[in-house]
Amino acid sequence: MPIEVCSISGFTKTEGNSVAIKVDDEVILLDMGLSMQDYIKFTEDLEDVSSKTYKSLLKASAVPDYGFIEDWKDKVIAIVPSHGHLDHVGAIPFAAPLFPNATIVGTPYTIEILKSILSDEHIDFSNRLISMNLSSSYKISEKITVEFVNVTHSIPQTAIVILHTPYGKIMYANDFKLDNQPVLGKKPDYERLKKLGEEGIKLLIINCLYAHSHTKCPSESVAREMLKDTMLGVNSKGKAMIVTTFSSHLARLKSIIALGKQLNRKIIFLGRSLDKYVKAGENINIINFSKDIKIFRHRDKVEKILHKIAKEGRDKYLIVCTGHQGEPRAILSRITKGELEFKFKNGDIVIFSCQVIPVDINRENREKLEKTLRKDGVRIFKDVHVSGHGAREDHRDLIEMVTPDHIMPIHAEPEKGKMMAELAASLGYKNTHVMQDGKRLVLK
Repeated sequence: MPIEVCSISGFTKTEGNSVAIKVDDEVILLDMGLSMQDYIKFTEDLEDVSSKTYKSLLKASAVPDYGFIEDWKDKVIAIVPSHGHLDHVGAIPFAAPLFPNATIVGTPYTIEILKSILSDEHIDFSNRLISMNLSSSYKISEKITVEFVNVTHSIPQTAIVILHTPYGKIMYANDFKLDNQPVLGKKPDYERLKKLGEEGIKLLIINCLYAHSHTKCPSESVAREMLKDTMLGVNSKGKAMIVTTFSSHLARLKSIIALGKQLNRKIIFLGRSLDKYVKAGENINIINFSKDIKIFRHRDKVEKILHKIAKEGRDKYLIVCTGHQGEPRAILSRITKGELEFKFKNGDIVIFSCQVIPVDINRENREKLEKTLRKDGVRIFKDVHVSGHGAREDHRDLIEMVTPDHIMPIHAEPEKGKMMAELAASLGYKNTHVMQDGKRLVLK
């Protein structure tokens, strides 16, 4: 039984990604993510932050259930997050201590985000953190080496993870898109992916979130043009302009800053998560936004700058803030509820450079937020966005590029996994394994 796989989380539902790979007597955990809908529900009503523990989060179904690998617990030697999104890395502060001997290996930006989360949560953390660049390898043990292959996504330094083992290579391509015109960073390393395919891939674990979408995911450069049409193409004289997007989407923020400069507006970032992700990027020198913007995360400073904007003129500033999903505690929601000193006026502009993440709590929160904005006469621009997730034709291209022996869909419910299996079968691949959380597969 040389290689065994346990589909811990991200197979029965979309979020909380985590997979265990057992090679003889050693186990690697790929991703350790939060289930964001359940995490938000749990933390919204949480008064005592000390009760935010792995045990309480597991009871709320917000973290992966590592009880599925209780018999492997002492064999876990490494945790390898593929990138810095919370549904891939967010459970590490709470769950990694279950595996005290496990080293955490991630790209520099992923590790920087993790350090920031640990600091915010005031968690004492003993697991060793290893920062590894893209297009490089790290020897975890005598039997297992991890390699990071550059790929594009909606957060910098996303990796396709390769586990090199004596019994074949495991390729973990969870969140990815094949973007040939990225706004930040390099395009995917097709040459290395093709070379790995020629060498042989035992198992491809592949994102299937958009397996139903018969298209190729548009480039981030398309989103930049969409923003340009919106931000520069509407009459904003005398009007406030607010843009909200994913705080971790540094490429999108880069475009927003460039367009804000063209509008000759002073650019203000508001919100804790924007501060966190921007500073993480600046700490490792992949961006330098601070030369063009000012960031405010604490309420008193946010109140002060909003008062200044109202006094000096709303059309002199571009506000970039948190709240794109309608989160009740985020800046945009707090403005609409009158909790912050800024009043919307008729004709003010709010641009949602995102899509609503398709879970009930987000749909409900956004609907409430938009209803309030419309009452205030705000012009709403929605879905000024392209996804960071590959669609069906991206899946096809990757499968044909790496020609795996086995395929395992992840990051969606089994219905999407079956769509991936249908695609793979049409390409001549018979060994597609549609899993559910907690199941095991022996690779032969």
